[in-house]
Amino acid sequence: MKTNDKKPNIGIIIGSNRPSRIGRTVAEWVLKEMRNNGLNLNLIDLAEINLPFLDEPEIPAHHNYQNQHTKSWSETISAYDGFVLVFPQYNWGYPAVLKNAMDYLYDEWANKPVSIMCYGGHGGFQASLGMKLVTQGLNMYNMSINPPLNIDEQFFDEYGQFKDIDAAFARYRQPIQALSSEFIDLLSK
Repeated sequence: MKTNDKKPNIGIIIGSNRPSRIGRTVAEWVLKEMRNNGLNLNLIDLAEINLPFLDEPEIPAHHNYQNQHTKSWSETISAYDGFVLVFPQYNWGYPAVLKNAMDYLYDEWANKPVSIMCYGGHGGFQASLGMKLVTQGLNMYNMSINPPLNIDEQFFDEYGQFKDIDAAFARYRQPIQALSSEFIDLLSK
């Protein structure tokens, strides 16, 4: 729990590294809608972090990291009080890059609140279920607000990018703003 004089740090993790992804656009929209004076919000782009597939010789629970990229990732995640995972559904699952990033660490995730926001043709329901099991296995606290972000081909231009993300996601504005309040209520006491 945080004292009232420090705003909680919330990392919005972009859980896709596909070159033509819409994930960054979705995460930027989530960040914009969550903005308020009670939280420090930052994007964490796994495409920029660029972790190799898990290559530590020991299990993460031992916290005996050998590689600099793991030590840096540990420092990054340790600096946050909670997370929003923004990712697409791939074949009813979550992207490998997201699972890999989570598997690198263990204690750094523990007891931190997390909201799962999966986007897909049906809101990414199956991938969200799978990710909830992962976050529970990492002893994270699953928030009550986890809006499924339904997308439809009509939202996109000929380049596969949003024509108007505000119009496409208008119905999610209120739940995402309520998520900010949930983080504040949980972490500012």
